[in-house]
Amino acid sequence: MEMQHVEGKLSMQTTPREEGPHASKESKRGGWITFPFITGSVLGLSIAAGGWSANLIVFLMTEFNVKSIAATKIYNVVLACSSLFPIAGAISADSFFGSFPVVSTFAFVSLLGMIMMTLTATIHSLRPPQCAIGSLTCETPSNLQYAVLYINLTLASLGLGGTRFTIATMGAEQFDKTKDQGTFFSWYYFTLYIANVVSFTAIIYVQDNVGWGLGFGICAIANAIGLAVLVLGKQFFLRVKPKGSPFTSIARVMVAAIKKRKILTASGSHDYYFGTTGMLKMEDRSPTKSFRFLNHAALKTEGDRQLDGSYARSWRLCAVEEVEDLKKLIRILPIWSTGICLSTTIGIFNSLTILQALTMDRHLGPHFKIPASSFLVFNLLATTISIFTIDNFLLHTWQNLTRKHLTPLQRIGIGHFINILGMVGSALIETRRLHVVRTHQLMGQPSGLVVPMSALWLVLPLAVVGIGEGFHFPGTVALYYQEFPKSLKSTSTAIVSLLIGIGLYLSTAITDLIDRTTGWLPDNINDGRVDNVLWVVVVIGALNFGYFLGCAKMFKYQHVEDHDDGIDGPSGLAH
Repeated sequence: MEMQHVEGKLSMQTTPREEGPHASKESKRGGWITFPFITGSVLGLSIAAGGWSANLIVFLMTEFNVKSIAATKIYNVVLACSSLFPIAGAISADSFFGSFPVVSTFAFVSLLGMIMMTLTATIHSLRPPQCAIGSLTCETPSNLQYAVLYINLTLASLGLGGTRFTIATMGAEQFDKTKDQGTFFSWYYFTLYIANVVSFTAIIYVQDNVGWGLGFGICAIANAIGLAVLVLGKQFFLRVKPKGSPFTSIARVMVAAIKKRKILTASGSHDYYFGTTGMLKMEDRSPTKSFRFLNHAALKTEGDRQLDGSYARSWRLCAVEEVEDLKKLIRILPIWSTGICLSTTIGIFNSLTILQALTMDRHLGPHFKIPASSFLVFNLLATTISIFTIDNFLLHTWQNLTRKHLTPLQRIGIGHFINILGMVGSALIETRRLHVVRTHQLMGQPSGLVVPMSALWLVLPLAVVGIGEGFHFPGTVALYYQEFPKSLKSTSTAIVSLLIGIGLYLSTAITDLIDRTTGWLPDNINDGRVDNVLWVVVVIGALNFGYFLGCAKMFKYQHVEDHDDGIDGPSGLAH
């Protein structure tokens, strides 16, 4: 869910086209002729991805008889995997294959997953016998049925993770001008949200009210259309040759520093290797004194000298620029780590919200019943509206009132605080829901009974958390893109994906710990204390916010001159 809020701000890595009278045929590709193929592919693949992932908890509970808390754990693990796979996709595209082969391959993998999901929902032998939610006599899936399910989820997760970030990078590669790239990303962002709204409403409604086989079948068709549109545009796409992953440079610095750990550091810049290009401006000074251990990686020794007497980059010798780039990354890691706990709280909140909705009155009028998973669309809409409002109105108002621009750290901090308010609201609403449960003596009753309380109460905390995401995720991407070294800008949002993935894994671990050590999370949440779980989430959020404030106070912007928001001081919330 969280990934959908940052993908429109993906880093805009560009690769210059070949110019001059000898420009190859390859250089004549790209441009706006590729736009309908890329956006059409994004639309189809995103509808498919949202269609299977958003309603996964309900699918596991109703079709595989998985207990509610176990279903939330599987749900968060699957989403975490989908958030980590983009790292592998980005490395594969940058280092070995290029964007188009990676996107097309993973789109095909996603299609296989959708076909298998459709078959699983259609063929009765691939699922256990259906029974009422919460029944004590439900038959658990067999090992074979579990194996088929996990294969389906693995293929679908690989397809989602391998396409979404890489296709955005591929789209940016088609344009030379920054303005055109910005326009492309705006449309990419718009297309992504339209696809998710369709998935969270229409497809989930079909799955809940018509049939899972038809719902997944629609996802498979959308995926096939997205793949077909992508392949049809192959002849128009500009193909950028892989240039190598920046993560290799990071690894080389660490290895070289360890290998030379016993060598005394140099006293002058002449003892360090600055590379052959792009480092003339640094040759008048030594590497910075912070994280001095890493300076060993750039220290020239007799063993690094080649036969012709020159020096070259290797796993024993790195340029000073590479060392400084790694230092920049280390400096931003504390701020980056605060996003992990933030993603953890949102992961727990989203999964528990679906369980709450399943027990509440979801009718909208006498004939229409909102699917439980569709409530997450209110979070999505709140984020979309808040991003639009912040970018077009709030930032200008803030500047007029304070004569200063809202820095990325300030935007992230506001998001942290609003997120805590949303969690508090969710805990209070759950306290009210449990009061209604006790008042109507529903404790100990089958979980299928509906609590006489409108599920629309859940919209308020979902909207508040969505507003918080509208602050902190764009602020996070802006900070990373601004502060990451040039060699890592193309992977700055993949780093956001990484923290979300780790956060979702951690949310599963915390849920499992609470499940094992307390009685707060029984399979029938009417008999438990989900409100206590949500208060634990509030405490985690508050402690993490305090940690963020400390990190923000110590953080110093390295690229003040590049900051679009006109930073006035060295840190964000500290001022």
